[in-house]
Amino acid sequence: MQRLWVTGYRNYELNTFGDKDPKIKIIKMVLKKHMISLIENNQLDWLITGANLGVEQWASEVAIDLRQKYSLRVSIIVPYEEFASRWNENNQEKYLSLKQQVDFFASTSKETYQNPVQLRNYQNFMLMHTDRALMIYDPENPGKPKFDYNLIKKYQETTEYPLELIDFYDLQDEAEEFQENQDDEYQE
Repeated sequence: MQRLWVTGYRNYELNTFGDKDPKIKIIKMVLKKHMISLIENNQLDWLITGANLGVEQWASEVAIDLRQKYSLRVSIIVPYEEFASRWNENNQEKYLSLKQQVDFFASTSKETYQNPVQLRNYQNFMLMHTDRALMIYDPENPGKPKFDYNLIKKYQETTEYPLELIDFYDLQDEAEEFQENQDDEYQE
């Protein structure tokens, strides 16, 4: 079984506000390409991610769509109970919708948020229950994902654990390729 942990920037760190933001389309296209490549090379059975707004939820949405064509299972793991309770109503609805669509959902703590230990326990759980990681993250532009990135890098010192980074250059390349394809279609 091949299990992939996908994480990365939160939506506000990427300046994406609203589901129609064109940056989200590019990010989802990049995630989809990576997932399909792994699936077709027998390197992905389970996509495991958190439920943070941004890359994690977008990865879940992409993986849920890919289940129509591929044998892929999707899991969302959160670090504590009532994870989205402080979000606005719209974001809570998206969270609940995703929670209902995945193959497996769990919390690594049975308590509501108490302290940062729950977040560290969550990170350790994700490392121990996945075989590799994919991050939309650029070490030159740290944000919330730096904690996951640093933990994975430390883990790699003693354990074979592949990490693939998609940075801002990769996203820009994808955006340019997408735009060229749009221009080509328009000219035909």
